[in-house]
Amino acid sequence: MDSFYSKQTPVKTFLDVLAYLATMLSGVFMVVLVASFGWLVFGRYVLNDTPTWVEQMALLLVTNITFLAAAVGIHERTHLSVDMLALCVPKRVNQLINILIDMTILVFGISMAIYGKELVDFAWFRKVPLLGISDGIRYFPVVACGVLMSLFSGYRVVIGIVAQIIWKPESTDSNSSDMKGDQ
Repeated sequence: MDSFYSKQTPVKTFLDVLAYLATMLSGVFMVVLVASFGWLVFGRYVLNDTPTWVEQMALLLVTNITFLAAAVGIHERTHLSVDMLALCVPKRVNQLINILIDMTILVFGISMAIYGKELVDFAWFRKVPLLGISDGIRYFPVVACGVLMSLFSGYRVVIGIVAQIIWKPESTDSNSSDMKGDQ
Protein backbone atom coordinates (compact mmCIF):
# COMPACT_ATOMS: atom_id res chain seq x y z
CA MET A 1 0.00 0.00 0.00
CA ASP A 2 2.91 2.34 0.61
CA SER A 3 3.75 2.26 -3.08
CA PHE A 4 0.22 3.40 -3.86
CA TYR A 5 0.60 6.43 -1.60
CA SER A 6 3.87 7.38 -3.23
CA LYS A 7 2.72 7.24 -6.89
CA GLN A 8 2.15 10.68 -8.36
CA THR A 9 -1.30 10.61 -9.98
CA PRO A 10 -3.10 13.71 -11.29
CA VAL A 11 -5.39 13.59 -8.25
CA LYS A 12 -2.44 13.39 -5.85
CA THR A 13 -0.75 16.25 -7.71
CA PHE A 14 -3.92 18.33 -7.34
CA LEU A 15 -4.09 17.54 -3.61
CA ASP A 16 -0.41 18.39 -3.21
CA VAL A 17 -1.05 21.76 -4.88
CA LEU A 18 -4.01 22.39 -2.56
CA ALA A 19 -1.86 21.56 0.46
CA TYR A 20 0.90 23.84 -0.83
CA LEU A 21 -1.56 26.71 -1.36
CA ALA A 22 -3.01 26.22 2.13
CA THR A 23 0.50 26.26 3.59
CA MET A 24 1.42 29.41 1.67
CA LEU A 25 -1.81 31.13 2.70
CA SER A 26 -1.11 30.21 6.34
CA GLY A 27 2.37 31.68 5.94
CA VAL A 28 0.99 34.93 4.53
CA PHE A 29 -1.50 35.12 7.39
CA MET A 30 1.35 34.57 9.86
CA VAL A 31 3.34 37.45 8.34
CA VAL A 32 0.27 39.72 8.48
CA LEU A 33 -0.32 38.67 12.10
CA VAL A 34 3.25 39.52 13.14
CA ALA A 35 3.15 42.82 11.23
CA SER A 36 -0.16 43.80 12.81
CA PHE A 37 1.19 43.13 16.29
CA GLY A 38 4.22 45.22 15.39
CA TRP A 39 1.81 48.00 14.48
CA LEU A 40 -0.04 47.45 17.77
CA VAL A 41 3.16 47.86 19.80
CA PHE A 42 4.25 50.89 17.73
CA GLY A 43 0.83 52.50 18.10
CA ARG A 44 0.63 51.84 21.82
CA TYR A 45 4.12 52.95 22.87
CA VAL A 46 5.21 55.44 20.20
CA LEU A 47 1.97 57.05 19.00
CA ASN A 48 0.19 56.59 22.33
CA ASP A 49 -2.88 55.53 20.34
CA THR A 50 -3.61 51.80 20.50
CA PRO A 51 -5.14 50.39 17.31
CA THR A 52 -8.04 48.40 18.74
CA TRP A 53 -8.84 46.52 15.52
CA VAL A 54 -5.64 44.44 15.78
CA GLU A 55 -7.05 42.07 18.40
CA GLN A 56 -10.11 41.21 16.33
CA MET A 57 -8.02 40.74 13.21
CA ALA A 58 -5.56 38.58 15.15
CA LEU A 59 -8.40 36.27 16.19
CA LEU A 60 -9.40 35.85 12.54
CA LEU A 61 -5.83 35.24 11.42
CA VAL A 62 -5.02 32.72 14.16
CA THR A 63 -8.17 30.78 13.31
CA ASN A 64 -7.21 30.72 9.63
CA ILE A 65 -3.64 29.68 10.34
CA THR A 66 -4.70 26.91 12.72
CA PHE A 67 -7.39 25.32 10.57
CA LEU A 68 -5.43 25.50 7.31
CA ALA A 69 -2.33 24.05 8.94
CA ALA A 70 -4.40 21.28 10.54
CA ALA A 71 -5.77 20.28 7.14
CA VAL A 72 -2.27 20.21 5.67
CA GLY A 73 -1.19 18.08 8.63
CA ILE A 74 -3.81 15.53 7.62
CA HIS A 75 -2.48 15.54 4.07
CA GLU A 76 1.14 15.14 5.10
CA ARG A 77 0.35 12.72 7.95
CA THR A 78 2.08 14.96 10.48
CA HIS A 79 -0.87 14.99 12.86
CA LEU A 80 -0.64 13.29 16.22
CA SER A 81 -0.51 9.51 15.95
CA VAL A 82 0.50 6.55 18.05
CA ASP A 83 2.32 3.84 16.13
CA MET A 84 2.56 1.21 18.85
CA LEU A 85 -0.38 -0.82 17.49
CA ALA A 86 1.02 -0.62 13.97
CA LEU A 87 4.23 -2.27 15.15
CA CYS A 88 2.38 -5.17 16.76
CA VAL A 89 0.08 -6.25 13.93
CA PRO A 90 0.75 -7.72 10.48
CA LYS A 91 1.15 -5.32 7.56
CA ARG A 92 -2.27 -6.09 6.07
CA VAL A 93 -4.03 -5.45 9.40
CA ASN A 94 -2.05 -2.22 9.76
CA GLN A 95 -3.25 -1.15 6.32
CA LEU A 96 -6.85 -1.87 7.32
CA ILE A 97 -6.40 0.17 10.50
CA ASN A 98 -5.05 3.07 8.40
CA ILE A 99 -8.11 2.86 6.14
CA LEU A 100 -10.38 2.94 9.20
CA ILE A 101 -8.51 5.96 10.58
CA ASP A 102 -8.78 7.76 7.24
CA MET A 103 -12.50 6.95 7.04
CA THR A 104 -12.96 8.44 10.51
CA ILE A 105 -11.12 11.58 9.46
CA LEU A 106 -13.25 11.71 6.30
CA VAL A 107 -16.48 11.62 8.33
CA PHE A 108 -15.10 14.21 10.75
CA GLY A 109 -14.06 16.48 7.84
CA ILE A 110 -17.48 16.23 6.21
CA SER A 111 -19.11 17.07 9.55
CA MET A 112 -16.81 20.06 9.99
CA ALA A 113 -17.69 21.34 6.53
CA ILE A 114 -21.45 20.91 6.99
CA TYR A 115 -21.71 22.34 10.49
CA GLY A 116 -19.15 25.04 9.72
CA LYS A 117 -21.35 26.15 6.82
CA GLU A 118 -24.28 26.32 9.24
CA LEU A 119 -22.18 28.57 11.51
CA VAL A 120 -21.32 30.79 8.55
CA ASP A 121 -25.01 31.11 7.64
CA PHE A 122 -26.00 31.76 11.26
CA ALA A 123 -23.46 34.52 11.82
CA TRP A 124 -23.43 36.08 8.36
CA PHE A 125 -25.62 39.09 9.17
CA ARG A 126 -23.76 40.11 12.33
CA LYS A 127 -20.69 42.32 12.18
CA VAL A 128 -17.26 41.72 13.72
CA PRO A 129 -16.70 44.52 16.24
CA LEU A 130 -14.09 47.09 15.20
CA LEU A 131 -13.63 45.51 11.74
CA GLY A 132 -17.11 46.00 10.28
CA ILE A 133 -17.04 42.78 8.28
CA SER A 134 -19.44 39.87 8.48
CA ASP A 135 -19.06 37.65 11.54
CA GLY A 136 -19.63 34.65 9.28
CA ILE A 137 -16.10 35.09 7.97
CA ARG A 138 -14.84 33.75 11.30
CA TYR A 139 -16.17 30.31 10.38
CA PHE A 140 -14.90 30.05 6.79
CA PRO A 141 -11.68 28.36 8.01
CA VAL A 142 -13.76 25.61 9.64
CA VAL A 143 -15.50 24.92 6.33
CA ALA A 144 -12.25 25.08 4.36
CA CYS A 145 -10.51 22.75 6.81
CA GLY A 146 -13.40 20.28 6.67
CA VAL A 147 -13.40 20.24 2.88
CA LEU A 148 -9.63 19.84 2.68
CA MET A 149 -9.59 17.11 5.33
CA SER A 150 -12.33 15.29 3.44
CA LEU A 151 -10.44 15.50 0.16
CA PHE A 152 -7.12 14.43 1.65
CA SER A 153 -8.45 11.53 3.71
CA GLY A 154 -10.99 10.49 1.06
CA TYR A 155 -8.17 10.06 -1.44
CA ARG A 156 -6.25 7.88 1.00
CA VAL A 157 -9.36 5.77 1.69
CA VAL A 158 -9.84 5.10 -2.01
CA ILE A 159 -6.15 4.33 -2.56
CA GLY A 160 -6.09 2.12 0.54
CA ILE A 161 -9.13 0.12 -0.55
CA VAL A 162 -7.68 -0.34 -4.04
CA ALA A 163 -4.42 -1.50 -2.48
CA GLN A 164 -6.32 -4.02 -0.34
CA ILE A 165 -8.19 -5.38 -3.37
CA ILE A 166 -5.06 -5.99 -5.43
CA TRP A 167 -2.85 -6.93 -2.46
CA LYS A 168 -0.56 -9.87 -2.97
CA PRO A 169 1.17 -11.54 -0.04
CA GLU A 170 4.93 -11.25 0.00
CA SER A 171 6.76 -14.23 -1.43
CA THR A 172 8.09 -16.80 1.01
CA ASP A 173 9.85 -18.70 -1.76
CA SER A 174 13.09 -20.34 -0.67
CA ASN A 175 14.87 -18.64 -3.58
CA SER A 176 13.87 -15.13 -2.52
CA SER A 177 16.67 -12.72 -1.69
CA ASP A 178 15.90 -12.52 2.04
CA MET A 179 16.09 -16.31 2.44
CA LYS A 180 19.40 -16.84 0.59
CA GLY A 181 21.47 -15.80 3.57
CA ASP A 182 19.86 -18.50 5.71
CA GLN A 183 20.83 -21.39 3.41
